[in-house]
Amino acid sequence: MGSIIGIADLSAPELAPFRTADERELIRQGVFIAESPKVIRTALAAGYEPVSVLAERGCITGRAADIAEGCSQAPIYTADRGTLEALTGYRLTQGILCLMRRKELPEPGDVLRGAARIAVLENIMNQTNVGAIFRSAAALGVDAVLLTEACSDTLLRRTVRVSMGAVFQVPWCVIPGRSPEYVGALASMGFSCAAMALHGDPVSIDDPSLCSEPRLALFFGTEDSGLKPETIAACSRTVKIPMSRGVDSLNVAAASAVAFWQTRIADDR
Repeated sequence: MGSIIGIADLSAPELAPFRTADERELIRQGVFIAESPKVIRTALAAGYEPVSVLAERGCITGRAADIAEGCSQAPIYTADRGTLEALTGYRLTQGILCLMRRKELPEPGDVLRGAARIAVLENIMNQTNVGAIFRSAAALGVDAVLLTEACSDTLLRRTVRVSMGAVFQVPWCVIPGRSPEYVGALASMGFSCAAMALHGDPVSIDDPSLCSEPRLALFFGTEDSGLKPETIAACSRTVKIPMSRGVDSLNVAAASAVAFWQTRIADDR
């Protein structure tokens, strides 16, 4: 177990990463915060390095005792719940945070090697939606997630928490370039590129041809305006989820879950 240190001074410099509300500073430092025992365990299992731990006193000898043992080289800062809330500015619903070091991002070619089903997130900025998409991707057999450069950072605290650690399970990377360059790049790798959109003459998500594709890339756009017109034009087809009661579309996270389930490899159905 790492050194257990009781918190005496909320302004101590070593506590600054837990105190900051500006996660851009954490990105600059090459670290991120994982929250809850389940998420921290998943990150540790994926090989992420713990820097320090912040936990309620009873947590490190109770439900997170294994985490304390697994973070043997990291200092463990402890206090009561009220003190931790005063430090972080929010309630630790499961009593523990872990500051972890980021890994170097892989290249798209490494992430896509052997992948048959991938999701491409174009400029999605909502942290909750990104996290929920990753959770669905992990649960429903998506092999990789690619994010454009304007997407929300994948390792922000809320995204990591909403994903329930799926951001550590599903291979992902940032895809360089502008639309429609990345559509063409994926097509050149043998992916059939499908835009989830309402424009033009979309096919239904239950079209059997989607499941029969050996390599399928599903493109999802921003919460307000959707995919860029040039992205839709560059994709080989446009796909919709049929709606009822006059509803035009689903939230992007909900739509991704439907699409991932419906387009899984035909042999897995």
